[in-house]
Amino acid sequence: MQFLILCVVALVISAIGFYRFVWFISLGYGFSMAGIGIALLVMFGMGGALTWVTAIMAVLLIGYGLRLGGYLLIREQRSAAYQRTMKNEIKDGSGVNPILKIVIWLVCALLYVCESSPLLFRLQNHAPMDAVAIIGMIVMLLGIVLESASDYTKNRFKKTHPQRFCDVGPFRLVRCPNYLGEVLTWTGMFVSGVTALSGVWQWVAAIAGWVCIVWIMFGGARRLELRQNKNYGNDPEYQSYVSKTPILIPFVPLYSVAKYKWLVG
Repeated sequence: MQFLILCVVALVISAIGFYRFVWFISLGYGFSMAGIGIALLVMFGMGGALTWVTAIMAVLLIGYGLRLGGYLLIREQRSAAYQRTMKNEIKDGSGVNPILKIVIWLVCALLYVCESSPLLFRLQNHAPMDAVAIIGMIVMLLGIVLESASDYTKNRFKKTHPQRFCDVGPFRLVRCPNYLGEVLTWTGMFVSGVTALSGVWQWVAAIAGWVCIVWIMFGGARRLELRQNKNYGNDPEYQSYVSKTPILIPFVPLYSVAKYKWLVG
């Protein structure tokens, strides 16, 4: 029942995608996660099922969603450079069949709930707090901090260097540190639930949510690489940067995913 309630929450919030198609996976994503976090606190807070770890994770989920949704909303409204870049790269949805829009809406909402399902199932199963849950919470927190710092760094950098690729701060570690932060966030969420999951259904939902978001992040890295190759490919400094800086995973010499066409995008 709680899983279905979270699905309804995600469906209601992500329905803003019917106004603007891309919002299914941008604003709808961020604010749906915040809504799911609030719903978890409401559903389990009154029954005393929350531990300090699960309470913190629910709050992190709310903070994550509000920050991401707010950041994307402000970027769309204020960043002329972003609007120019995305104009020809993101479909406005005007030509998408209404039935397909409904399918995308349903699939997105289900994915958002599956991503957060390890926390739901830990609460639902009344699993005791353990070291695995604490480790997952810490990894999740680190991911949110890295993603936030990366977005802030790039936003500040582009204000003074609008025509240059960003290679400062966390961008020295990997070329897509915001996507790395996203991967860490949901890896932490998944790890936090591995000692609490029970039954095939719960494992399938948790694994599906984690695998899908990691796949999407690699697809996002691929799209960004293709775009940056187009914009900066003739810049010797950029070529030096990409030859030394992994694209997504630190210290792993994976410098390009552009050739992997099976990735999203």
